[in-house]
Amino acid sequence: MGSVGEHGEEGRQRSYWRWSKQDFLPEESFQSWDNYLHALSQTRFRFKDRLISRSDDANEIDVLRKQSENDMKRCLTWWDLTWFGFGAVIGAGIFVLTGQEAHKDAGPAIILSYVASGVSAMLSVFCYTEFAIEIPVAGDFAAFITAGNILLESIVGSAAVARSWTSYFTTLLNRKTNSLRIHTNLTDGYNLLDPIAVVVLAVAATIAMISARKTSQLNWIASAVNTIVILFVIIAGFAHSDTSNMTPFLPFGAAGVFRAAAIVYFAYGGFDNIATMAEETKNPSRDIPIGLLGSMSIITVIYCLMALSLTMMQKYTEIDPDAAYPIAFQSVGMKWAKYLVALGALKGMTTVLLVGALGQARYTTHIARAHMIPPWFALVHPKTGTPINATLLIAIASAVLAFFSSLDILSSLLSLVIFLLIIIASSMGISAYWGLKPDGWVGYVITLPLWFLATLAIQLFLPQQRTPKVWGVPLVPWLPSLSIATNIFLMGSLGQDAFIRFGICTLVMLVYYFLFGLHATYDMAQEQKKAEPLKNIKDENTMERAGP
Repeated sequence: MGSVGEHGEEGRQRSYWRWSKQDFLPEESFQSWDNYLHALSQTRFRFKDRLISRSDDANEIDVLRKQSENDMKRCLTWWDLTWFGFGAVIGAGIFVLTGQEAHKDAGPAIILSYVASGVSAMLSVFCYTEFAIEIPVAGDFAAFITAGNILLESIVGSAAVARSWTSYFTTLLNRKTNSLRIHTNLTDGYNLLDPIAVVVLAVAATIAMISARKTSQLNWIASAVNTIVILFVIIAGFAHSDTSNMTPFLPFGAAGVFRAAAIVYFAYGGFDNIATMAEETKNPSRDIPIGLLGSMSIITVIYCLMALSLTMMQKYTEIDPDAAYPIAFQSVGMKWAKYLVALGALKGMTTVLLVGALGQARYTTHIARAHMIPPWFALVHPKTGTPINATLLIAIASAVLAFFSSLDILSSLLSLVIFLLIIIASSMGISAYWGLKPDGWVGYVITLPLWFLATLAIQLFLPQQRTPKVWGVPLVPWLPSLSIATNIFLMGSLGQDAFIRFGICTLVMLVYYFLFGLHATYDMAQEQKKAEPLKNIKDENTMERAGP
């Protein structure tokens, strides 16, 4: 759909709904085949340039935000963000993965798995909070790899929750498992097509596109209902508890606890969505730390209590891995409770999808502003104040994945992606030694001091390149280093298939980067360098006119 602005007239706002090549590939490298071939011939030089390049605060705040053409509306407070934290995190994970991992890997010690994952997630929260409030400074290639993995996490996470939504909706209707999915002859794990998941994702995306404020209000209501159900599960579970169900406490040993921890980390996924809402928060430096740290602390306690109530109510060997809580209540004579649990789970997963659609689109907008993906996805609608194009990108990609892929495949891949976002080589020795010799100790005598000395060396010999102006991670570099170590340790407990899938996804990202993303960001950086002298001249003229 065209507009006057698109034909070059000044002073008229361009239509939001536009689809020209210039909106997707406006950079010089893509204006002709000759330009593109020339850009490809310079790939090595451009990669070296972008590998060591760094953005600055002024560029992030002034230049890149203009790529969206319209501003997002500042309408959120710490109260909204706290409830967004509940809505984003408490969903399919606690209701689905608790029973699955207690039955298969951890037994009653699943509570320790949630503690380990909670500590790891909390350490990551500190880092995400600074990223939200302060402007991160990073090399272009590193930024692209990080951005690509976060996008992958967003898409896979939304797809997994949407698949779980269908499962619990089936329970609510008292129908057989997978009876609402379409059975096909495709490869196992991809043979149950899920059209309901696609519809749920479409509805959540539509609400998120209308208004951030209205999404927040709907999230309050749904989260309040979910909180009531959670309190019921905890109280009723303890009321029907049997302490004999807690023995043996570690049936699969410590290795089982950490295998489960690597999977149930998925239950904490979503907190990063809150960190993307800084532009719509009235007072980011105060509201985001309160919203993130407050909600995550309470959620960790809730998860541990829910896991404990389940394993005390039913023996881990008898827990149904597909519908743990409904079947557990049925086993103690509360058959009706499974419908309440299913309703609460549906409410929880609905808010996860709502907040996810909101936060993931904001992150996609930031990536598109830097031209890592086409800048068309950075556009903010002038009336709604929301990034509709970015929302559609995540929703459509998630819907395609949810339509084909099963929950176990999605949850394993998602957990791996989350951990690899903050991976470094200094923690690999600990994880490898645990996998090879779980009962050994000699390796830790080497790896743990190495981790300590490497972190100490960073503190003593590498000056901090940038001091946060408003809020920063405390105890740098110790907390970030500990966060990295715990995440990669949990990652080492994941299966081979998750690594293979992740490798394929990473390969696709790298192909896109070297064919498109690298050249787009390089061209944009060159344009900004050319514009800088003109900006300085304009500033000097303004000062001269102002006079003494």
